[in-house]
Amino acid sequence: MSAAIGQALGAAQAEATADGGSIVVLVLNSGSSSLKHGLYRVSRWRIDCLNDGIIEDADADPLAAIVAIVRQLAEAALPPPQRIGHRIVHGGPHRHRHGRIDAQVLQQLEAAAPFAPLHAAKALALIRHCGSLFPGHPQVACYDTAFHAAMPALGATLPLPKALRDSGLRRYGFHGLSCESVLDTLGADCPPRVVIAHLGNGVSISAVRDGRSIDTSMGLTPNGGAIMGTRCGDLDPGVLLHLLQQRQFDGAALSRLLEHESGLLGLSGVSSDLRAIRAAADRGNRDAAFAIEAFCLSVARPIAAMIAVLDGLDLLVFTAGIGEHDAAVRESICAHLGWIGISLDGGRNAAGNAVIHGPASRCAIRVVPCREDEQIARHAADAA
Repeated sequence: MSAAIGQALGAAQAEATADGGSIVVLVLNSGSSSLKHGLYRVSRWRIDCLNDGIIEDADADPLAAIVAIVRQLAEAALPPPQRIGHRIVHGGPHRHRHGRIDAQVLQQLEAAAPFAPLHAAKALALIRHCGSLFPGHPQVACYDTAFHAAMPALGATLPLPKALRDSGLRRYGFHGLSCESVLDTLGADCPPRVVIAHLGNGVSISAVRDGRSIDTSMGLTPNGGAIMGTRCGDLDPGVLLHLLQQRQFDGAALSRLLEHESGLLGLSGVSSDLRAIRAAADRGNRDAAFAIEAFCLSVARPIAAMIAVLDGLDLLVFTAGIGEHDAAVRESICAHLGWIGISLDGGRNAAGNAVIHGPASRCAIRVVPCREDEQIARHAADAA
């Protein structure tokens, strides 16, 4: 960090005063394809976003990214953060609750990094850099897996020998912060049986009964479930054996294939971004059109499975980038679920309304903004 930035941040820190018990939190939400950041003032009764932004380059240098964020805050004369909240995709077998990061926690997060390689390295680098840029400031880990930690055994258990299960191999579930934010938004209007479809570059479908996760489409890692931007989703294990035994793939080659070259990118040959794929489909690219169709069906399948787990459905929620903004995807997914009585109101859906089910639908359908960053800010402020 340059001397000028340090002086500006130091001056802001010198002027900072307590504001009715509020805490200023810098949120760093490191995803598989972007780094979202925000500065929030959190009090007991409200949360205010003072500044936010996104760095789209998935390969951006973490140190350069955090320095740019600090520069932006200092130049805008915003209050300095008192705490830093990090989205941690995988807490591993030992971290089930959001909380402060100390040496032991950091060691456990490093051990869990292989479970979420697309996310973990960047998040860990940000934690270390923040430790240098904000010495003495509490850093808080907010786990995507925490929401699913108490999932019933039928949902969490993988069909593996006991010794492997005892070593921590289980279905962990992800996008828990997104699920938390959906439930907070719904509040008292949340019915007993809810399916949350988080559709972004990563995709997961979660079954929620009475506010608690009971099943989810992702498993040990964030690679399972529906087709994603560059991740394959569910895949016959025999494919992996074939690649290892007949195609001489090693671990690095498998990782590259399954996490970086598959999914929408692999099917379309165009991009991992659904917007670019749709544009290509509109120009007549058949592979792109097929990729969109395959994506929608791959989302409808686990939604149907979660309805079976819940023994019915009261509310279907679409959230995250694709879920919130792509009306055609929502329409296609719901068309695949028409057999169970799920139907959209075409006009409401196209207009991007919050409530989009039709009058004959057997369940409500809503579009709910994903507010992961606000959840992170709250957890960071509440951390003891």
